Amino acid sequence: MDFTFVSGDPALDLTGTVLSRRDEPVDLLTAPADLERWVVACDGLPDRVTADVRTFESALSLREALYRLALDRVLDRPFDPGSLDIVNGAAAVPPCAIDLSDAGLRTSGDLPAALSQLARSAINLLADPHACLKECGRPGCTRVYLDRSRGARRAWCGMEECGNRVKAAAYRARRRGTV
Repeated sequence: MDFTFVSGDPALDLTGTVLSRRDEPVDLLTAPADLERWVVACDGLPDRVTADVRTFESALSLREALYRLALDRVLDRPFDPGSLDIVNGAAAVPPCAIDLSDAGLRTSGDLPAALSQLARSAINLLADPHACLKECGRPGCTRVYLDRSRGARRAWCGMEECGNRVKAAAYRARRRGTV
């Protein structure tokens, strides 16, 4: 399955690798190789990492802590202390190295460095009082996203998937009402 990067921040995109958390969760990261593919697909992270079982489990733990903190922010409740410990611990590891050349920006590092970079990104986002975090408005979708739209009026994590589904369902409901 392809990964979707519509949340507006790589840390939030990592939390989006579990679909439909409330209904029938579907985890897109079921093995270390899945995590390796996700890191490569995510902009700003190294183009090659290796995940063993320990770092894979660490990444899943970070993902769940990030989701909990993002949801705490959306619901305007205090941050979960255990999740804060996990994210702050991951952020304490040296992040990825970046190099600028005529070819552009290159990011390098191992998986713990990539996780550190994700944790640091989340910390900056969650600490920003002006960041507008929302949960997708499509029933069944639990993705948290950063709303940067004018007037913060965005309702879905992404138009291609969730927005189109909601609009198509509304259209079908209107059509049924006129028949």
